Amino acid sequence: MTLNVADLFEAVADAIPDRTPLILEGQRFTYRELELRANRLAHHLQSVGVEPGQHVGIHMRNCAEYVEALLACMKIRAVPINVNFRYTDVELEYVYTNSKMVALLVESEFAPLARAVVSKCPAIQNILVVGDEYESALAAASDLRDFGPRSGDDHFVIYTGGTTGMPKGVVWRQEDFYLAALGGANFGGPPLLSVEEVVAAAVANTNPVVLLLIPPLMHGAAIYSLLAAFLMAAPRVLTRGFDPADVPRLIEAEKISGITVVGDAIARPIADAIAASDGKYDLSTLKMIGSGGALFSLNLKEELKARFPGLVIKDTFGASESGHDGVLEFGEDGIRRIRSNPNMILVDDEFRRIEPGSDTVGYIARVGHVPLAYFEDPVKSAATFPVVDGVRMAVPGDMGTIEADGSIVLLGRGSMCINSGGEKIYPEEVEQALKTHPAVFDALVAGAPDARFGEKVAAVVQVRPGFEDVELNDLSEHCRIHVAGYKIPRSIVLVPEILRSPSGKADYRWAKETLAETSSLACS
Repeated sequence: MTLNVADLFEAVADAIPDRTPLILEGQRFTYRELELRANRLAHHLQSVGVEPGQHVGIHMRNCAEYVEALLACMKIRAVPINVNFRYTDVELEYVYTNSKMVALLVESEFAPLARAVVSKCPAIQNILVVGDEYESALAAASDLRDFGPRSGDDHFVIYTGGTTGMPKGVVWRQEDFYLAALGGANFGGPPLLSVEEVVAAAVANTNPVVLLLIPPLMHGAAIYSLLAAFLMAAPRVLTRGFDPADVPRLIEAEKISGITVVGDAIARPIADAIAASDGKYDLSTLKMIGSGGALFSLNLKEELKARFPGLVIKDTFGASESGHDGVLEFGEDGIRRIRSNPNMILVDDEFRRIEPGSDTVGYIARVGHVPLAYFEDPVKSAATFPVVDGVRMAVPGDMGTIEADGSIVLLGRGSMCINSGGEKIYPEEVEQALKTHPAVFDALVAGAPDARFGEKVAAVVQVRPGFEDVELNDLSEHCRIHVAGYKIPRSIVLVPEILRSPSGKADYRWAKETLAETSSLACS
């Protein structure tokens, strides 16, 4: 048996069929239930002509059917395609077409829009709508596991969020996906390299960490967490949508040990909801909050640690293009370092390795188990997944330096780096500074055109209720406490709400457009 996620899931399901890996809206699903329903859906997909290697769209919010669809596709060696449920018709047509999906599984609330778009996508031959139609299809199909052999070379595709450009399909080999994105089903320890090791670890995990998974499953990090947990016998609690006020109740009801979020956009409302609950719920089981895809602000970390002494707060580093790359450590000097992954290196513009101890700023890269390419995009693939001296690497675009001991210092995303008169400024550092102001709820920083310096630092800011009259210059000057003068925002635009993806990831395209449209609100 190979390191194929479907093979590994089936082996774990056989070993512990009555344990509960999934909790959703209070409903519990055992391994046996997920396995049998996924088998039925897999047989249905085969009956409508889906073949190995073909792509199947999943256009849903968080629901049990989403999980069944992931498993069913992998069982028949088809490739699940995550679809952003917030997309408009134009965006959907792009993803439906670009991914070359041949079938679509869609939630009923999105079905009318999906059907209208599918009429323009001739490759899609079948649509199955969650609800009566879906249940009838499953009832008519076999629940037997009689599928052919699978391979570690089978593909798994994650579509990026498209917050800095058009969404792209990241193509993984299943074995690479398991080892890089799922942590070899043993986050924090050596990878498990056989089905026997995976099953033994799952059977032995009789007191698992129960994790509340806030991001939607269409987000790569959420899929990573869910599938890894299934192989580790670690229950995941999902919600249909994000209601921060319900989080304290869920912590008590499900004895949740950890919460996965995407930065302050999700963690801040949760912190406020916990404060507002004022001791109504028993939150003593909460031991960890982890973020992927966006960083916690330092002041929010301090607030959470004050409320929960001993709470572990993790900023994980990774991407759809590289998987789970490690945990960011914040030094007392404010520097962000990645120490925990020897496969993380630094390369120059020609993808040549930069030696440790150099002051050279380069691109953070991953070697070892990395994706193959962007789906049918050789030009962008060559830029992000170059092969140098026979070694493929993933270079998503984050910039950094490498210290003498091999630790990598994270600076920020190169594509968002602001060049102001030759000075390089990374938005996340300025965003962190803005968020230390008591009036700021959320902020994004981007470059705006400037006649003298080419670009200037600019910010869109969402303030807390009651701070609508805050002086823009006060916000800008506050940043001087934390960053050099050339990094402080020269213009700030107040907005009712910062636009982020459903998972909480920053939409920098929107930020730059907003700053360009409202430059008249600049501070002096």
